[in-house]
Amino acid sequence: MSTRLHVDPVGVFTALADIVGQGATASEMYAAISVAATLIVPGCDHASLMVRRGGTCGTAAVSDGVAHKIDQLELALGDGPCLDAIEEQTTQIEPDLTTGDRWPIFAARVVAQTQVRGAMSVRMPVDRAKVGALNLFSDEPNAFDSTSVERATVLAAFGTVASNAAALGEDVAALRRGLVSNRVIGRAVGMLMVSNDVSADDAFDILRRTSQDANVKLADIAADIIRQRSTQQPQCGVDRQSRHVQAP
Repeated sequence: MSTRLHVDPVGVFTALADIVGQGATASEMYAAISVAATLIVPGCDHASLMVRRGGTCGTAAVSDGVAHKIDQLELALGDGPCLDAIEEQTTQIEPDLTTGDRWPIFAARVVAQTQVRGAMSVRMPVDRAKVGALNLFSDEPNAFDSTSVERATVLAAFGTVASNAAALGEDVAALRRGLVSNRVIGRAVGMLMVSNDVSADDAFDILRRTSQDANVKLADIAADIIRQRSTQQPQCGVDRQSRHVQAP
């Protein structure tokens, strides 16, 4: 059984923002995000970040050798959670690689050659030319839960903001403003997943549709859901006249 550190996510995100502010390269940022995943995503023991440019995928960063080995297996097979996350534009999760029926050849190789028993990949747009995926691996089966998905989603969103900020030379203050919005959205996505028993992508789609229908910014809709959840039992519906959002 693995031993995981309990780290304050706010402190980790602040440190990541500071890394960008210190002039980190994209490669250094990707490496920091991979390590951060093992610190703040429940169940994550190893992590990698894969990027596709054109039709070619490659590993941009890893937290350790185990993550690198799994990436190489997936690239060699041409099948697995990361490639599907990039191609299908949805979060991919296999909580137990020993019993799941998704990517059977990939799962069998991972189980035979590593201690990893669970996998999750979250799509991470990088820029107009590149798209990536944050890949998380657990040494224990069924270690990933809704909080894991929420944290991974927020971290992937941060990765998009951070990589663009690093490329454009934006200051840390601007990066942190973007991070605040992404953290709020990530929390709301997690709440909607639990209350509706839906995937992270379906929960985000609920937010997106509500934002469009109400003509209210996505981050403001997310904040309304969080405030309501903290003060009363959520019910289904959106009152577009008052702009008050009720989590389903």
